[in-house]
Amino acid sequence: MTETVVIGILLGLAVLVVLLSSVGLVVMRDVYQRLHYVAPIVLIAPVLVAIAITVKEGWDSNTGETWLSVGFLLLVAPFVSHATVRAARIREEGDWRGAASRARRESRSTRP
Repeated sequence: MTETVVIGILLGLAVLVVLLSSVGLVVMRDVYQRLHYVAPIVLIAPVLVAIAITVKEGWDSNTGETWLSVGFLLLVAPFVSHATVRAARIREEGDWRGAASRARRESRSTRP
């Protein structure tokens, strides 16, 4: 009985995190603001689900695979966020380094 309640609370919290973050994604105006609301979906919700699986199943090979997947998400998420911001910057500016860097490059190319 207690196990079922704990699992329900953990999964409910995971769903709540995803729903609130999704609202943040819809409300924010640009990709840079929206990216902040992706982090809880990728980082917090899977950890809560993995804890719920561990409570339900105990420690076995399936639980180990679950935690390995969560570890992979925790490891890869910052790199994916960085790549997303860089792609957005390239789309907006034409170069990920921004306007100041482009101006310096152009001033060097116009020197005699």
